[in-house]
Amino acid sequence: MAPRPGGEDGPGTARPARSVPSTPLAITLDDVREAQKVLSGVSRLTALEGSRYLTGLVGAPVQLKCENLQRTGSFKLRGAYVRIARLTAEERAAGVVAASAGNHAQGVALAASLLGVRSTVFMPEGAPLPKIAATRDYGAEVRLEGQIVDETMRAAQRYAEETGAVFIHPFDHPDIIAGQGTVGLEILEQCPEVRTIVVGIGGGGLAAGIAVAVKALRPDVRVVGVQAAGAAAYPPSLAAGRPVSVEAPVTMADGIKVGRPGDVPFGIINALVDEVRTVSEDELSSALLLCLERAKLVVEPAGASPVAAVLSDPESFEGPVVSVLSGGNVDPLLMQRILRHGMAAAGRYLSLRLRLTDRPGALATLLAELSAVDANVLDISHVRINPRLGLSEAEVELQLETKGPEHCAAVREALHGAGYTVMI
Repeated sequence: MAPRPGGEDGPGTARPARSVPSTPLAITLDDVREAQKVLSGVSRLTALEGSRYLTGLVGAPVQLKCENLQRTGSFKLRGAYVRIARLTAEERAAGVVAASAGNHAQGVALAASLLGVRSTVFMPEGAPLPKIAATRDYGAEVRLEGQIVDETMRAAQRYAEETGAVFIHPFDHPDIIAGQGTVGLEILEQCPEVRTIVVGIGGGGLAAGIAVAVKALRPDVRVVGVQAAGAAAYPPSLAAGRPVSVEAPVTMADGIKVGRPGDVPFGIINALVDEVRTVSEDELSSALLLCLERAKLVVEPAGASPVAAVLSDPESFEGPVVSVLSGGNVDPLLMQRILRHGMAAAGRYLSLRLRLTDRPGALATLLAELSAVDANVLDISHVRINPRLGLSEAEVELQLETKGPEHCAAVREALHGAGYTVMI
């Protein structure tokens, strides 16, 4: 597989696969197998669903590992449960504390509840209400503090120092990684012929765990990590040979929006993961839309990142391919914005502004032109009074539903042909 070329999404980082690391890793296959025993009867064996559309693009079978259908809606329960289950009696009595914008919060809350441990979860003040409510419903005391996750993390760590509660890190602990690695064992059991596994990377716990399990049993399988281009700390970190921070990461994919790799997962990923790619926001939203329309699966942007990577360069993946859908916890309001963004990226949503002469019937004439080219008007704003307009001018902003890039071009061409000045 060739490394991803440089461009607006950033370069890929590829290295020869290593079946034997040069230094001991934080966890081993035996650790992952022990974690699988701990999780027996707790986590679900999530389905592996085939994707006919992606299979057609790749030219080989592509399957989706549906961790979005795991308990709490993501893979996070696996690691959280293993971590808390291995606490001493004294540590359990002190309770646990975590910081998260959503998935880790819910995983810790449910794991602690199942194990009879008191949990406190710090969440950012702007966390989506459904995620806050779900975390409380799973049994945690929720405290809102900080505007970003880094501030929330510091608040949780202070709480741990003050109360003696055990801080449950979302990715930087061997027990967490071992729990997440059970996803890799399941993939090998469900698809023994797999050649490539694609997984999103934030702090790196899931990718590291999968890599440990898979490379120990099948060193020939390529493990490809995926990051959002606006929050891609791993490519520069791998180049530097140590974790490097990315200032002010920006992406819609909150689940992989991490500014610095974890020390423990970085060592594993540096040794075992074959390549790390980046994807754009357009690619993320298009992938989410594809999962919803074609696979009938609700997936959050972070969970859609492996699909985005396959969509962006399908011929570079050797099949059979398994893409890990890491989670499905997406706020409905965010989903609405992402779907609109995805439709625009796919050429199925067109936003434009144009000017016309302010006279009776002018707007009706414009709408007739749009009807003639079969463009569906979703929203319209008609402005007559604005300093930038002439006395006889009006401005119209339109939101149109279209049928693809070619239809978008046809709509613009028809409007230009009718004498309108179009501003996209």
